[in-house]
Amino acid sequence: MPQAFEGFRPSFFKFFKDLSRNNERAWFEANKPRFRQDVQIPLSTFVEAMAPRLARISKHYVADPRLNGGSIFRIHKDMRFAKGGKPYKEHGACQFRHALGKDVHAPGFYVHLAPGEVVFGGGVWKPASPELRKIRDEIARPRSGWPAVVGDKKLMACYGGVSGDGLSRAPKGFDPEHPLIDDLKRQSFFAMRHEKAKLTQSPDFIDEVEVAFKAAAPLLRFLCKAIDVPF
Repeated sequence: MPQAFEGFRPSFFKFFKDLSRNNERAWFEANKPRFRQDVQIPLSTFVEAMAPRLARISKHYVADPRLNGGSIFRIHKDMRFAKGGKPYKEHGACQFRHALGKDVHAPGFYVHLAPGEVVFGGGVWKPASPELRKIRDEIARPRSGWPAVVGDKKLMACYGGVSGDGLSRAPKGFDPEHPLIDDLKRQSFFAMRHEKAKLTQSPDFIDEVEVAFKAAAPLLRFLCKAIDVPF
């Protein structure tokens, strides 16, 4: 039987606190057994426990507990884009991706676990230009349903609304006076809940994540429709 999720222990966050002071290959290699026991295995247990809950929200999203190639992000940074030369991420994270999504830019559900802050929710981060254009076109379409998404009571109660960095001007091809111009300027569309690490140390954390994912479902459904994938 799958192991029951009992929360993330203090040792999970202690690993990342220590890593932040020793972010180098030699220290990480010496602490690999600790990384596996205190970080990877708890993350895998969490992802596995989320699978049936996620299936109740959408059968098109995947909870894959494998340590490599699954829902859990690698701890190694892509050094082509890393600043400061630190080779390892100082947080744990997992993304529940769409079954048709080939990269992190497809709409998905996300959980970020750092000593200073825990973040979870759903949306799409900086989609490629064709997908971004489709999302904007769908928002701008008359009777698209976007106002109902951003005004959804459960989404608002959980997240306070839809967020995402945007342009300073209207994107090309869109009326600067459009009533939804603030959303049309966005380059990302997501709803994220921010909490303290203490929340994760109870078995009830998985219930909190499920409730949050359900609250984000109207946004994910809209994004999926916009880019022509099923929800």
